[in-house]
Amino acid sequence: MLQQLREGGPGLLVPLAWLFVAAAQVGVVESRSIFIAHLVMAAFITFFLTTGWADMSTGALAGWRAVMVVGLGVTLAGVAGFFFESTALLTTSLVGWMLLPAVGLADTGRLVDEAAGIYYASAALGGLGAVVYILSLVGYGDSIGVVGLGGLALVGIGQTVGIVDAVVRF
Repeated sequence: MLQQLREGGPGLLVPLAWLFVAAAQVGVVESRSIFIAHLVMAAFITFFLTTGWADMSTGALAGWRAVMVVGLGVTLAGVAGFFFESTALLTTSLVGWMLLPAVGLADTGRLVDEAAGIYYASAALGGLGAVVYILSLVGYGDSIGVVGLGGLALVGIGQTVGIVDAVVRF
C-alpha cells in the first residue's frame, strides 16, 4: 500500500494543492487552513523522501528527489512565514513551488525520450504561470484578480499534466 501511495499520490495531491491555493487566493480558504496545509505538505514530502530515498537515486527520479529536498525547505519557509507574519517568506514558498516542479519537469523531459514533449510543455506552462503570477504581484492586476488566478491555473495545469503522465506512464 505504501508503494501505491508513493507512486500514485502525487497525481492526486498536485492538482488538489493548486485548487486549494486558488481557493485561498479568492478568500474561500482561510489563512489558518493554508498554514495547516503547509504542515501537511511538509509531512507528505518527508514521507515521500524517507520511504522513497533509495528508489529515487538515479535517472529522472534523482532530479525529483532534489526538487523535494529543496521543496521541503521552501515549504518550511512558508511555515515560518506564518509564524513571523512575513509576506516575503509566504511568497517565496508559493513561487518556489511554482518554479521547482517546472525545473523537475524540464529535467524529466531531458532524461526521458518517451513523452519528452509532454514534460517540456508542462515545464513551460508551469514556468509561464509563475511569470504571470509574479507579474500580478508587481502590479499587472492583483494576486486575487484574473491575472493572478490565470497564473495559478497555468501552473496547476502544467504540473498536473506532467505528474499525471508520469504516474500513468511509469
